[in-house]
Amino acid sequence: MADPSKTEAPTPKRRAETRERGQVAKSADLNGAGVLLFGTIALLLTSGKIVKAASGAMRLIFSDIARPHSMTTAAGLHGLASIVETTMLKAVAPVAILCLAAGLLLNILQIGFRFTPKVITPKFSKISPLAGFKNLFSSRTTFNLGKDLAKVALIGGLVALSLIPDLTHLGASVGTTPDGLTHLVQSSVKTIVIRAIIGYLLIGVADYFFQRHKFEQNLKMTKQEVKDESKQRDLPPEVKRAIRRRQFQQARARMMKAVPHADVVVTNPTHYAVALEYSGDHVAPIVVAKGKDHVALQIRRIAEENNIPIVPDPPLARDLYRMVEIDQMIPADLYAAVAQVLAFVYRLAARKRVGV
Repeated sequence: MADPSKTEAPTPKRRAETRERGQVAKSADLNGAGVLLFGTIALLLTSGKIVKAASGAMRLIFSDIARPHSMTTAAGLHGLASIVETTMLKAVAPVAILCLAAGLLLNILQIGFRFTPKVITPKFSKISPLAGFKNLFSSRTTFNLGKDLAKVALIGGLVALSLIPDLTHLGASVGTTPDGLTHLVQSSVKTIVIRAIIGYLLIGVADYFFQRHKFEQNLKMTKQEVKDESKQRDLPPEVKRAIRRRQFQQARARMMKAVPHADVVVTNPTHYAVALEYSGDHVAPIVVAKGKDHVALQIRRIAEENNIPIVPDPPLARDLYRMVEIDQMIPADLYAAVAQVLAFVYRLAARKRVGV
């Protein structure tokens, strides 16, 4: 549901930032319908060649089978496999190429051509089991399920309207010659496919306009957001630099306040320091503070003052500093190394409790 306080049209800056994140209005149904349409056209255009290639391949295969001694050698089996592969390639390649071109063209027509690296950057949250479980029962998932069921019902209804009248014709075709029956079946299948494609295209077009409307609603801004953006845009460069410096200092202060709550600080030991916190609220440890040189020195000083364990592990410290941002969970490929550090810290804490 759209936020009722967002009543203002999005600014160009908001649109540009959203596009940089890869958030665009796009209909997957329109893409699917277009690919299905062009794939069907490709099959109709190349069906004669496909049948001819398949019949030629079958003749070659049966002629080889008629000579059993040729099938017992590696060369004979290789030749048989080569015939099958060549025939399949000739049959599939034109259809696959046209479908690929249709998919690319429809994507470009919907969102334009722009490379956004942020979209393909791996994010642990996208593969988190906890996040996936929450999405499974979200209102968005329920809405999409209802939409998919409605699409299936609509296309199924169109297919049924095409199929039911033909049942009478098929029942009356007893005694028809093979050629006549083949022609009747081809005509029925063609009618069903055409109606299904038309229905899917209508769904795709409707979904595209729905996605655009939903996207525009989500882009809307509050009056305060527009006002703040306008102020930010009109500020002199030196004021902007001062604001950024102030924001950086505040972020660093918040980071240092989180160090006393960390479970361990992993160090280089002189150049890097990364503070980790692990609780049952998250599926993996979180980086609560990180820094290098004098910032790393400050993190270690606060950790020492609060009796936070400091573990020297140069490779792990460098990887954590480079790969993980503040308040983010560590990636899966660092689980084992971090688990060893935490296990060492917990064993050390247990020894201190029992006075060993």
